[in-house]
Amino acid sequence: MSTQGITEDDIANFLLHTPGFFERHAELLASVQLTSPHGQRAVSLQERQMEMLREKNRGLELRLMEMLRHGQENVAIADKLLCWIRAIMLNTDAASLPGALVEELRHQFLIPQAAIRVWGVSEALGEQPFAQAVSEDARRFASSLSLPYCGANTGFEAAGWFEDPASVVSLALLPLRHGTASPAFGMLALGSPDPTRYSADMGTEFLVRIAEIASAGLHRLLPPA
Repeated sequence: MSTQGITEDDIANFLLHTPGFFERHAELLASVQLTSPHGQRAVSLQERQMEMLREKNRGLELRLMEMLRHGQENVAIADKLLCWIRAIMLNTDAASLPGALVEELRHQFLIPQAAIRVWGVSEALGEQPFAQAVSEDARRFASSLSLPYCGANTGFEAAGWFEDPASVVSLALLPLRHGTASPAFGMLALGSPDPTRYSADMGTEFLVRIAEIASAGLHRLLPPA
């Protein structure tokens, strides 16, 4: 049979569709030599297969370690979130609740600076720090947010709520509301001197949950509808 014009694909196709070839020519398996990926030495087909299996196993081990690490991180975050929720639920003093909510949030998640404002509160709470005046523009801005704002501090009014506004480079602004279609009744601000802590391309799912929990806890500050 002429071998002229036979390509590597033809050989590969022949071997793929002729499973008994190496059974009839078992001596070829022992004599086939391949180049080792760890140098230029020649290795047998069996040794090359073992190297490939070891490399695959190393890759699987790395993926497993990464999955375990992510799992541990998720458990740690869940524990911190539960501690924060517990602190909110155990607080029975409406006047101290916003401050306790903010401080526990800072403590659990190592947030450099945080502040909160709630408007439309009952008259008895009107003199509290969290009820200080907020401009109509800031209120409209909070109500316009369908998701938390994350990004650079470009002079937002809320940045002035922090203890050290000048040090805040990036911030997250979380609207507080009863539901997605309701206007905001407050805003939670998180600030950091790290420009990458709160960036425009970061995921906001966790911050959305923080805003929902805070909104539920602070609902008692508002007068009955």
